[in-house]
Amino acid sequence: MGCLVGAPAIRIRVVPEVAPLFRRRIFRSFRVSASSSSPAESIRVRFAPSPTGNLHVGGARTALFNYLFARSKGGKFVLRIEDTDLERSTKESEDALLRDLSWLGLDWDEGPGVGGNYGPYRQSERNALYKQHADKLLQTSHVYRCFCSNEELEKMKEIAKLNQLPPVYTGKWASATEREVQEELAKGTPYTYRFRVPKAGSLKIDDLIRGEVTWNLDTLGDFVIMRSNGQPVYNFCVTVDDATMAISHVIRAEEHLPNTLRQALIYKALEFPMPKFAHVSLILAPDRSKLSKRHGATSVGQFKEMGLLPEGMVNYLALLGWGDGTENEFFTLDQLVDKFTIERVNKSGAIFDSTKLRWMNGQHLRSLPSEKLTELIGELWKSTGMVAESKGSFVEEAVQLLKDGIDLITDADNALSSLLSYPLYSTLSSPEGKPVLEDKLSEVAASLLSAYDSGEFTNALEEGSSGWQKWVKNFGKALKRKGKSLFMPLRVLLTGKLHGPDMGAGLLLVYKAGICGEVAPASHSGFVTLDERFNILRQVDWDSLNKNDDDNPANVKPATAHVC
Repeated sequence: MGCLVGAPAIRIRVVPEVAPLFRRRIFRSFRVSASSSSPAESIRVRFAPSPTGNLHVGGARTALFNYLFARSKGGKFVLRIEDTDLERSTKESEDALLRDLSWLGLDWDEGPGVGGNYGPYRQSERNALYKQHADKLLQTSHVYRCFCSNEELEKMKEIAKLNQLPPVYTGKWASATEREVQEELAKGTPYTYRFRVPKAGSLKIDDLIRGEVTWNLDTLGDFVIMRSNGQPVYNFCVTVDDATMAISHVIRAEEHLPNTLRQALIYKALEFPMPKFAHVSLILAPDRSKLSKRHGATSVGQFKEMGLLPEGMVNYLALLGWGDGTENEFFTLDQLVDKFTIERVNKSGAIFDSTKLRWMNGQHLRSLPSEKLTELIGELWKSTGMVAESKGSFVEEAVQLLKDGIDLITDADNALSSLLSYPLYSTLSSPEGKPVLEDKLSEVAASLLSAYDSGEFTNALEEGSSGWQKWVKNFGKALKRKGKSLFMPLRVLLTGKLHGPDMGAGLLLVYKAGICGEVAPASHSGFVTLDERFNILRQVDWDSLNKNDDDNPANVKPATAHVC
């Protein structure tokens, strides 16, 4: 039996399903099983994407599980590009795949851009190897040339369908004589290579996730491994690649489980040791259908553009079908390497929950060092025209104030825009604002305007947080208000909103933004300065609002209104 350097030693047991008396005959009925004979085997896993589109979250999770398994075992993580689909494979897709994997932090030990002792690492560059092994199978009679035309094959399918049989190849050329084959070759008739499948028996594997899986061989006809144009078929390529790259464990999506039957037969015929298999369940949409584009963003690149951190994406993907057995859900990549075991991967489908993904990303975002978080958000604000410079005291203080309401980096724009805006009229005219309006809001507004006009309010803000707190306390005493009856009217009148971050800290930032020049003009940022807010407040027709707040929208001015 052939054995590759660095590959796990596997025993293949073939059991003829006939009486011992006839063992000298060539049997086409057997049972195959695999078991490891080397407890200290060299761990080598691979992720083998096709460069025909973006990296789907399902593929990213498969890559992650392979990476974690290899790193946790001290093994090698191999990246192989399966680009035999020449019509759909593109260099752009391959480059995007590599960028997305690098962004996730899944660095590979062997593969494109890295090299290694088992290359080349693109299937399109390995055709000579496939031809070599296909010819070997031809010489050992495990495959044969099939000269059937497409019309003949279609007719076989139709007959099988009429007889309610599986659409398997009938074996027309399986028993052809050498003379018949040579006649077709002389005529230049196109042919494929077909693998001889035993007519009866079964094949069994012990899947590391799904347990024992068995197939009956009579459901599989002789299958093609090389097309008439000389191109190898997927299952043949994968088997040759995994064997010649000494892959010890094949961890992949469950949709590849049916392929294992063909691949195991090829392993045996080429006398290659079989790897261990682990088939990961699919990622499902909330309706339990297979996750697809119709459910929204599904590719790593899309989530990156949406503002996710690689740390948040990796953490969430790891929990789609895996857990460490505790209630903990927050993991860094290093922690995942330390905790991951293939035995804890669940065989049932995992539901993709975008709300939880957003929440988890927020946890990672807020766990970043303050300097890193400020840098990320500051650069975003500058790139979108919210601030003039990405650094400075205003940016630093704004990030600290707003970070609890930011789950995605891109949320930061809306968070700052909300802080700088002053939608007073829309708030006062809303159902939620009505109780505040009816709580003698006009009286609070009159007192607030008086404090502003006297310079008392501005002087308090000049003193910072302590000045603000002292002023609020005195203002409340003068109006005989406290708690919610004091702070809710002040929040509405000073911020134009019913909810938001700490009011005092927010107002101090608005005041600073009005005098420091770090915020972009209102046309870009929607910024309404403190002076402009009091001018708007001064123009409110309280009598009309109190009388017609539900019935006459004409009395409500636009939320974007401000005085320049």
